[in-house]
Amino acid sequence: MKKNITLKWVPFEDVLKEELKSEAFRKGYNEELARLRIAKQIRDMRTKKGLTQADIAKKASMPQSVIARIESGQHACTLGTIDRIAHVFNKKIILG
Repeated sequence: MKKNITLKWVPFEDVLKEELKSEAFRKGYNEELARLRIAKQIRDMRTKKGLTQADIAKKASMPQSVIARIESGQHACTLGTIDRIAHVFNKKIILG
């Protein structure tokens, strides 16, 4: 016997609003947003200066693959790595 299954479509914003009520979810969500913002800032600074990932990696004394992974937004990195990259752009990290 087949059961009829009815799907209920819910807007993403409604699901997010509900999930953000959980402190654990909210913490993880905010950490993920911060990581993605950092990745975008690094990519934007690099492209604005007309530099390649290899250029940044060489100046920061790290493999190009590290820069690629960070910029992809799919990999986290240490504060030390971010600091080395920031130094390439003559930037400081301010934690707030």
